[in-house]
Amino acid sequence: MKKLRALLLLAALAAPAALLLHAPAARADDAAAAAPVAFTQGMADAIAAQKVGLDTIWVMIAAFLVFFMNLGFALVESGFCRAKNTVNILFKNFVVFAISSLAFLVIGYGLMFGDGNPFFGTSGLLFASGADNSPALGDAYQGVYHALNWTGVPLWAKFFFQLVFAGTAATIVSGAVAERIKFKAFIVFTLFLVGVVYPVGGHMIWGGGWLASKGFLDFAGSTVVHSIGGWAALAGILVLGPRLGKYGPGKQINVIPGHNMTSAAIGVFVLWFGWFGFNPGSTMAADGASIAHIATTTNVAAAAGTVSSMLAAWIFLKKPDFGITLNGCLAGLVAITAGCAFVSVLSSLVIGLVAGVLVVAAVVFFDRIRVDDPVGATAVHLANGVFGTIALGLFADPTVAPCAAVAKPGLFLGGGMAQLGPQLLGVGVVAVSVFTLSLAAWYVTKLLSGGIRVTAEEELEGLDVGEHGNSAYPEFQIRSGGAFGGTASHDGAPVAVAAVGKTTPAY
Repeated sequence: MKKLRALLLLAALAAPAALLLHAPAARADDAAAAAPVAFTQGMADAIAAQKVGLDTIWVMIAAFLVFFMNLGFALVESGFCRAKNTVNILFKNFVVFAISSLAFLVIGYGLMFGDGNPFFGTSGLLFASGADNSPALGDAYQGVYHALNWTGVPLWAKFFFQLVFAGTAATIVSGAVAERIKFKAFIVFTLFLVGVVYPVGGHMIWGGGWLASKGFLDFAGSTVVHSIGGWAALAGILVLGPRLGKYGPGKQINVIPGHNMTSAAIGVFVLWFGWFGFNPGSTMAADGASIAHIATTTNVAAAAGTVSSMLAAWIFLKKPDFGITLNGCLAGLVAITAGCAFVSVLSSLVIGLVAGVLVVAAVVFFDRIRVDDPVGATAVHLANGVFGTIALGLFADPTVAPCAAVAKPGLFLGGGMAQLGPQLLGVGVVAVSVFTLSLAAWYVTKLLSGGIRVTAEEELEGLDVGEHGNSAYPEFQIRSGGAFGGTASHDGAPVAVAAVGKTTPAY
């Protein structure tokens, strides 16, 4: 028993001693654990690489959404046109991106973003093959595409994102010249548009050219994409002339209704969805605050344009026209595209409301001056591209998002003409230069294609048969002479036309 007590006493004394002996080592370990880890260059490189990866993923996903908009354009255009031309319109919208891809790769990207003079690029012209060390930024960039040295993504991410925008400009033309243009002529003009006209206009703005040096801003393309596409479309309409039977004697305007509003509605849904890549994606970086702001302004403008166009049609045309309302949604989207990053959410509401009314007025205006646009592309893209560009100069607020800091306050925010002046200048310069180049391109296309318009007989029978030898609805479509009674011709020779359709008074 005495021995047991002695052992217990000894253990009791040993435990505190062991703790005292261990304490310094424990404190040393804790101190070592608490000491800050040195931030190495390797860690900095890893973080930078991760940011490049995130930015690239965002840019590519946004580009895929914009590519998906080709489906939307195909559905809208085919739905707004007659059944006998459906294959032709779908075919054009399918092949236009293929042609655009090749033209932009061969020379378009270099002309638009290559270093050069204030009006077009002269370096790295062919196949985007110029020197480039992307994703290096700013002063660290060593290459010939300095206009895009603000985004830290690889060269081919930059290329692909800009390509889908170029393709969008070409699809705008497709709808405006529908139902009477030769398929071959449309392909030839697309090569000119995406290979030369669009890059020259784009270089002045996004390529670091003359308008950029004047302070002109266009965040996602109200001018660069939509106005350029709209001016090219207007030039094509003027060279082509109206569809047979569209206009009668005096001020008579004949309605030629589309054949499938289901297709048109689905197409607008697709475009609305794709615009969340078009506008927010133009940050070309995973900038969360800016992306969220841009997505919200984009959606608000689309919603406002939808409602105001519906109400405007209801008031002025006596019925809430569905086709006009669909175009009102697109008008709101086009109008907010320039300023989506630079204006407040409240301002986007005002811009969308105005755009919805403007598209109704523009449809009426173009019909009155006999500019025959089957899908309303000029009213949507041209009129509202111009309006949206000017609206940026009215409502710009440099504080609304991180990427808005480059803007000057708009007229309505006390900035006077500081931002509005460059916007007005840009609208005028692009109108003159792009319309002139496009008009020249259409006449060259006419020469190369042996004419750009199908014969009157082909137009009346439908381009599906005349141009492609098939039909979208072979089981249901009954071929007839055309859509209106009497005789019609665009080359002087009268052609009998079956009496189908209706006539409305002049607006």
